Amino acid sequence: MKNIIVIFVSIFLVGMTTPTQAQSNTMDEFTVQVDGLGCPFCAYGLEKKFKELKGIKKVKIEMETGVMDFEYPASKKLSIEQVEQQVDKAGYTPVSVLITRVDGSMETSKQKNSAEVDEEDLISFAFFVAGNCGMCKARIEKAAKDFDGIQTAEWDQETKQLEVKATAAVSKSDVQKAVAKAGHDTKSAKAEKATYNGLPGCCQYERVQ
Repeated sequence: MKNIIVIFVSIFLVGMTTPTQAQSNTMDEFTVQVDGLGCPFCAYGLEKKFKELKGIKKVKIEMETGVMDFEYPASKKLSIEQVEQQVDKAGYTPVSVLITRVDGSMETSKQKNSAEVDEEDLISFAFFVAGNCGMCKARIEKAAKDFDGIQTAEWDQETKQLEVKATAAVSKSDVQKAVAKAGHDTKSAKAEKATYNGLPGCCQYERVQ
């Protein structure tokens, strides 16, 4: 009789724990490096934007490192591109994304690396870019560096100047357009109103006339 009770209890406990284990085995794990998180309000805005994704669980953001972790149902196959788009929509800059799928496979975002070019073959130019803060800096520099042929791009928060080193084939006006597309006015290319309005409040600089 005692043995029968033990077996019954064991079966009952297995029945109670299996659903939880099964749920944990249906969630992909995500680690996202985000540039531009300057305060708790920034982290709240990022978390709020990601909670638009139905089914997201265990969202955790470390302010010091800019790393966000979360779980998402594997059945929905959330992609790296979708994660990066969600970060962009929140007004921040995605640096890297690591996905660990339920089957143990891993996916990582690919960083854009320009081919090495001799210093003497590079051209340098600078231009004004409107912006306010560290989040603006990350966004502006990423927009420039994503342009083919750019070797370095550095925006100065005080002078508002973006200094660029690039191959001779790169057009200054094209880089200005790329930066404006990301939401930041230059003196010759302006951001779309909707893009500007979508920037976080602290990034909404005085528009260039």
